[in-house]
Amino acid sequence: MAEEKTEEAPESNRPTTEVEALMDVEVEITAVLGISNMPISQILKLGRGAVVELNRSVGEDIEVHANNRLVAKGEVIVVDDRLGVTMTEIIKTS
Repeated sequence: MAEEKTEEAPESNRPTTEVEALMDVEVEITAVLGISNMPISQILKLGRGAVVELNRSVGEDIEVHANNRLVAKGEVIVVDDRLGVTMTEIIKTS
């Protein structure tokens, strides 16, 4: 009985585009609605439903950070009862 040989190209020999190489890279995305400075004693007194005053007004752009680096500005939107962010400006760095 003859053995059948099937040749499969190893995955490492498969050509990869630059974009495909980045697809598995994890990036932490943060949407900053605003900032507030508070003493720890005040933070410890916060309870469920507490309102914290931020340094931005309603309608102002929020900041979008990737790995703690500002990459875009956007607006908060509601989609199917969930919050999301639509990008309004991409920040280019030199």
